Amino acid sequence: MIVFRLSRSRYKFDLTGNGAKLAGCRWNSIGMPVVYTAESRALAALEIAVHTPLNVVPDDYLMVTIFIPAKADILEIKAKDLPANWKSFPEHRYTQTLGDKYFREGAHLGLKVPSAVIQGDYNILLNPLHPDFNKVKVVSAEKFEFDQRLFIKDAEA
Repeated sequence: MIVFRLSRSRYKFDLTGNGAKLAGCRWNSIGMPVVYTAESRALAALEIAVHTPLNVVPDDYLMVTIFIPAKADILEIKAKDLPANWKSFPEHRYTQTLGDKYFREGAHLGLKVPSAVIQGDYNILLNPLHPDFNKVKVVSAEKFEFDQRLFIKDAEA
């Protein structure tokens, strides 16, 4: 399986999950390392865009392509199995607790979770503490330029 993540250049090969560990995100609490990836380049870009203020076009990003072995144990969590407010902002404690539980148990290399940004698309969250994590590899890291129309109001004006 191939997945994608956008990363600042200095973190392009960093698969430790330390960014999520320091900040906490939708599917993990502070202190829990997780590598957030997306099934597509487009979803990876939108996941960055929703966290970026208007009139700030992110730069210095690379699209990182990551290989996950086909036989990797990835558990899918479906939106229909989550509470109605699971994608609220700020992040709902329910999803953090659920993610922490799975990552702490370590039975799965990753979780396939619904995107809060794009209904019907999925993020793949990887557990760097899983024994098979050493089989996850960065395939490439290529310069990525965001379309400024995503960030600049009235860019055509």
